[in-house]
Amino acid sequence: MIEQIKKALQAAGIAEYTINETRTESVECFFIRRKLDLKRRAELCEYAVTVFWPFEKDGKRMLGSSLARIHPEMTQTEMEAVLASACHAASFVANPWYELPSGTQQPHLPSLSTLAGHSLEENMKAMVEALFAGDTNQDVFLNSAEIFVKRMLRRIVSARGIDVSFETCEAAGEYVVQCTAPQDVETYHSFSYREADTDSLRREVKEALETTRARAQATQAPAGGEYRILLSGEQMRIFLNYYVKRAESGMIYQEYSGYQTGTAVQGDAVRGDRLTIGLKAREPYSAEGIPMKDRPLLENGILRTIHGGSRFAYYLGIEPTGNYDSIVVSTGEKPLAKLKQEPYLHIVSFSDFQMDAFSGHFGGEIRLAFLYDGERVRPVTGGSVNGSILKVQERMIFSKERYQNGRYEGPFAVALEGVPVAGV
Repeated sequence: MIEQIKKALQAAGIAEYTINETRTESVECFFIRRKLDLKRRAELCEYAVTVFWPFEKDGKRMLGSSLARIHPEMTQTEMEAVLASACHAASFVANPWYELPSGTQQPHLPSLSTLAGHSLEENMKAMVEALFAGDTNQDVFLNSAEIFVKRMLRRIVSARGIDVSFETCEAAGEYVVQCTAPQDVETYHSFSYREADTDSLRREVKEALETTRARAQATQAPAGGEYRILLSGEQMRIFLNYYVKRAESGMIYQEYSGYQTGTAVQGDAVRGDRLTIGLKAREPYSAEGIPMKDRPLLENGILRTIHGGSRFAYYLGIEPTGNYDSIVVSTGEKPLAKLKQEPYLHIVSFSDFQMDAFSGHFGGEIRLAFLYDGERVRPVTGGSVNGSILKVQERMIFSKERYQNGRYEGPFAVALEGVPVAGV
């Protein structure tokens, strides 16, 4: 199919291109309570073709680009028409010229994941057993669940000689926990692993069952004011992704971020834990075919790497690294139990926790939190958090306990001082 796409590109007069081929084999299971409602096996092949068109505007070199989707069912004539349309669209994209990545054909890279050593059905069986292992209660239980186990083969081919391929594996899913008393509530949860991490899934489900039971008991919102709050679990990835986004070459070139290598991103008066964050390469090559490897992002609060694709890297005069979305973070020295010795508001779940990489504002509506006033702990629900990472980053304290799910591995929790909470 790639050779057919190349012929169509040539017929459309397109000399610069990058072809991304993705072949996905998956097993998908859908459950109502513990009963299997639907199981299916799927195979999908997709082609994403980025076409580039060099031209001049006002005496300056430009390089426009546009993305075209090619389906295996298309005829040669249909492919040529789609690519010609993409080429026309690229001629209106007046990006200053930049150097595209180049390379050579490389050997195929098999997946080193523990998922790769088993069939899709064997991996599915293991994940299903882990998901339902703790589902033994009558009042709180898994209402429904979906699990997807995938094996993906990627190939990237470009006009500049790049021809690389690799395999990745993934087990992912989502589930709803329901508690019927003292009030009927439901909570949504998701997971994603590149390894056969059944132990982590068991722990996540156990915590989800416990927190959903607590949510059913919560009836009041916290009083409005400033709190020492604790964020934990998946919120940690969203919260710390602020630093990943601010260090992107596109953010820096367009002056949305003032980061430079050597910048003390937490400020000059850090009284809490200094951040050490590593960028983790989830795949060996970016969509452009740029080789990717693990890199340091922050070391003790100091920026070490600006990351991004070829375009903005060329404009900044730095090495193109590919775009990263997975991080490994060093833990703190205090266990969670010690972080909970002082009054706190531990927000376990939000309706939609968000971090704005442009302003540094974070927050969301509180679905469940535990409030410790110095004497007792009680579950609360309602109200919202509206904080700024710029105001708390000098005093962040991270837990000693670790957490891993999907694109994050690092401290389970962080304590933040003086965060505004809108309540009753």
